[in-house]
This record gives sequence, structure tokens and C-alpha cells, in this order.
Amino acid sequence: MIPVDTALLFIAATVALALSPGPDNIFVLTQSAMSGAAAGIRVTLGLCTGLIFHTGAVALGVAAVFARSDVAFTALKICGAAYLLYLAWGAFRAGATDLDAGASSTTGRRLYGRGVIMNITNPKVAIFFLAFLPQFVDPALGSLTLQIFMLGFLFMLTALVVFSMIALTAGYVGGWLRRSERAQIYLNRFAGIVFVGLALRLVTTER
Repeated sequence: MIPVDTALLFIAATVALALSPGPDNIFVLTQSAMSGAAAGIRVTLGLCTGLIFHTGAVALGVAAVFARSDVAFTALKICGAAYLLYLAWGAFRAGATDLDAGASSTTGRRLYGRGVIMNITNPKVAIFFLAFLPQFVDPALGSLTLQIFMLGFLFMLTALVVFSMIALTAGYVGGWLRRSERAQIYLNRFAGIVFVGLALRLVTTER
């Protein structure tokens, strides 16, 4: 069992990390502004599900492969960048009427899937977890694997709360913008630029 003081310190650190500008929360903000808070929350659920993968990777030692292998690291980040460019292409092609249509036609499953793919194909998350989670593990408290999974669960819950708040706020502000056709076009273009920027940031990142 993780001590309360350690858990509180871990949650405080996680909140700070979740609020700091990064690909995940920017992705949630953009999707929420474009398609509403519900869409952002679905993406958030997908991102948090992706954290299960990274937590398991750390617990099983798989993340160490990405930390040491240039080929594995490069392949994963190229896949992630390609997916972001695919989303950017769709955003640039969308017109004013496509924004509201996209909000209704894009199913919850697809939005959820976007979040999962976005998170899993970011090798920086795997390496970050490899460096971050073990700092709060104490061998004297029992199974290290169990402690890693508990910390990963706390991280997911905290990220879920913070990202959902971002989604609700961005969705509320985006609701005003979506009432204007011109604003809809600008939102789509802005989203496309953000996706391209995130792709460039991912593909040029180093371990």
C-alpha cells in the first residue's frame, strides 16, 4: 500500500504535469473547441486508456526498450506524427458546415480511439513514465509491480479530472465560436495548424 503522504505528493506532481502545455492537453483543448466538451471528454478517456499501456510497459520493463533502442523510438514517433498529419489534413479540408457535422458524425468510439492512438504512439510518454513512476516506489512496501500499477491508476484518475476540466472550459468557449460560420472555418484551420505543430514536435523530439 502506498503511504498517504507519498500518494498526495504524487497527485500534486501529476496535476502540475497535466496542466503544463503538452501534446495531450492541447489535443483535448482543440477537439473540445471544435466539437464540444463531450468530444473532448471522449478523447480524454482515450488518452487515459493509453496510460494503461504505458503503465504496463513500465511495470513489465518494455519501456526500457524504447529508452535504449533508436529504431523502436523512431518508428513509434513517426507513426504518431503520421497520424497527427492525417488529422491535420482532415481539419484543413473541413468547411464551415463540416464542423457541426463532424461533431455529430464522429462517433464516440472514433474520438476515444483518437485519444488512445495519440497517447500510445508518443514514445516520450513511455520514457517519462519509466523515469517518473519509479521515483515514488519503495521496495520495503512490497511488490514493485503492484506499486507501479497503483501509481499509474492514480495518474490516470488525476489526468482524467484535469483534462475533463479543460474539455468543459474549451467546449463552453468553443460553443460561442461555433455559432459563426467564419469562426468555424478559423477553428478548423487553427486545429490543423496545431496538429501539424504537434506532429513536428513529436518527430523532432529526442529521448
